[in-house]
Amino acid sequence: MATIISRRRTLNLPRLGGGLLLLILLGSRALFAATAGEGAIKKPATAISNEDCLDCHTDPSNFRTVNGKSVPLPIFPTNQFTKSIHGKLNCTDCHNGVTEMVHEKKLPPPNCVGCHDAKPNHEQATKDYATSIHGMSHKMGASGAANCWDCHGSHAMLPVKDPESPVFKLNLPRTCTTCHSNPGLTREYQMKHPEAAEQYLDSIHGRALLKMGLIVAPSCNDCHGVHDIKRSVDRDAPINPANVAKTCGKCHVKVEETYNRSVHGQLLAKGDKRAPVCTDCHTAHGIEPPSNGHFKIASDERCGKCHADRLEHYRDTYHGKAMALGKASAAPEVAACYDCHGHHDVLPASDPASHLSQANILATCQQCHPAATAGFTQYQPHANPLDGRNYPALHTTFLLMTSLLVGTFTFFGGHTFSWLFRTAYLYLHDSKTFREAKVHAQKDDEMFTRFVPFERFLHFLVVTSFLLLVITGMPLKFYYTDWAKFIFRIIGGAEAARTMHRFGAIITFLYFGLHAYKLTTTAWSRRAFLRDPDTGRFRLSRVWKALSSPDSMVPTIQDWRDFVAHNKWFFGKGPKPQFDRWTYWEKFDYFAVFWGVFIIGMSGLIMWFPQVFSRFLPGWSINIALIVHSDEALLAAGFIFTIHFFNTHFRLEKFPMDTVIFSGRLSKTEMLHERRRWYDRLVAEGRLDEHRARDEWERWKSIARSFGYIFFGLGLILLVLILYAMASRLVH
Repeated sequence: MATIISRRRTLNLPRLGGGLLLLILLGSRALFAATAGEGAIKKPATAISNEDCLDCHTDPSNFRTVNGKSVPLPIFPTNQFTKSIHGKLNCTDCHNGVTEMVHEKKLPPPNCVGCHDAKPNHEQATKDYATSIHGMSHKMGASGAANCWDCHGSHAMLPVKDPESPVFKLNLPRTCTTCHSNPGLTREYQMKHPEAAEQYLDSIHGRALLKMGLIVAPSCNDCHGVHDIKRSVDRDAPINPANVAKTCGKCHVKVEETYNRSVHGQLLAKGDKRAPVCTDCHTAHGIEPPSNGHFKIASDERCGKCHADRLEHYRDTYHGKAMALGKASAAPEVAACYDCHGHHDVLPASDPASHLSQANILATCQQCHPAATAGFTQYQPHANPLDGRNYPALHTTFLLMTSLLVGTFTFFGGHTFSWLFRTAYLYLHDSKTFREAKVHAQKDDEMFTRFVPFERFLHFLVVTSFLLLVITGMPLKFYYTDWAKFIFRIIGGAEAARTMHRFGAIITFLYFGLHAYKLTTTAWSRRAFLRDPDTGRFRLSRVWKALSSPDSMVPTIQDWRDFVAHNKWFFGKGPKPQFDRWTYWEKFDYFAVFWGVFIIGMSGLIMWFPQVFSRFLPGWSINIALIVHSDEALLAAGFIFTIHFFNTHFRLEKFPMDTVIFSGRLSKTEMLHERRRWYDRLVAEGRLDEHRARDEWERWKSIARSFGYIFFGLGLILLVLILYAMASRLVH
């Protein structure tokens, strides 16, 4: 029991005794009764007035004792209540459970229904509230659910249209968040969207309403209702999927009409619950402008919830990969689903009004590719290369490229491991001799030139352009990995990566052109050798002799003999062969560059200029170009970072790096150990002195080696990332 103590009701009469005061009061009552007589009208007991309530509830000095503790009484400023919409009512009109001046701490809740059920146009509000999520929650014992005063306010209640009212449109979001952003309530009642309020504040609706003051922008009650707020599973709720289009259509009239005619709207009209509605694509509370980059990136994932198979193969295209790696701050300049299929007017391609119908598809493609022709429209953005029935050309290409990948790595992988095990065996058998020979080869004072400066310059262009192409290209192939997204963030996004990748391609064509020019000029300078000295005509025998020369990169029968002898040595079945100027694996690497530049270069040009090539090639050739370009690039990167790195750097006698491509020279010891036939041939021809090194490598070898280690290290890192990406794809 709480006890009220009010200082204002304590009389201070020091000169009157208690008995005298009681006598005066009793005498006054007797006199009044005698005067009135039995026929006088009897007044009812005086009701508790507002002054009686405010006499205590406006004095800060009043307090009550609750469980032995002094607690201040709730204080209500008189001016706020008198200005409120209920200012002319008595306190007991709402707190009709109060019958005594001194009352319990917990009063019965205010009775809003008593008045509002009796007023015209107000009874519906009470009925709606009773069946709402808030009203039903109260019936089920959820005391924390919103009451009338939680939204409208209590003693300072104002009209709805008053800008100071908690339910005024500009104030309503803040009022709703009082509960819906309360961590305690959201956890207690397991609210599905505790982040809804925060999302709304940052949405296009929230910014328009709260930051720009546009009163026409929707607030909470425009979508959820006023007193009849219900769950989305309730069929008559405005946010029920079947009613969402109509709810949004109150503002977006034309959009609703367009949606109703679309394939999605038609499915919804048939009662298909799988049909997407406004909130599936735009979300419920975090609605953002379609021009926002984040919306464009997220749109593909949202479409993919229903069209997972289409999304999977869309991800195989440049559009899909770049979109997955794009930045939310700026949408990549690539096509999202709605760029081709439409926004609210999505229709089957068989419908003449569809963006992808035979009559409209060219105009749809020309939105991004103005020079596109009819052939360009044959591009297949959702093609499945594993589906041989529907995509036979792509399937065949995929099988060929996969076979090339597997075959190359199987063959050369076996060659590399055999070589590695053989050198490891020799090292373990006599490590001291092995180390001494390696040191002597590096410290030998007699050096010979193997690569001239022009060749070293070309190799520098090869290394830099190749690394640039791999760094900007492999993230596209392995777009699903975190490291790919990290690299694209560092680079600056899909647009920057595309520009850098094309720059790397230009460097590739440059060094290839320079090398072709060098070969042409060299052949022209030696044209006299190719002619018969008597007749002056070209002789095929002399041409073949030039091509099969040990100084030529053209494979010969001797290379096959060297390959067989080398493999016998791997297994201890013969002596280690001696090589001439070029080995069989170096010739393979050399022609692999020709193959790679042609295959990767041509397929890359088709993807770079699809509008040009689709003028005389079918559009699906772009799909083939992507498969060829992607798989051949993977083959090149994997081969360089494993097989080539082992042949030149990982071998124990070369580890950690062979610097000949930077210095252009090798020692006599190394020459005799690996290229004895070349040395003997130069001695026999009297040309050994022509190859003696005369440059000043010692002055700048530290710089060259630094660059070499950087390139070498980047290659190893990329190799690890590629292997990780392939392994993670297999696991998932």
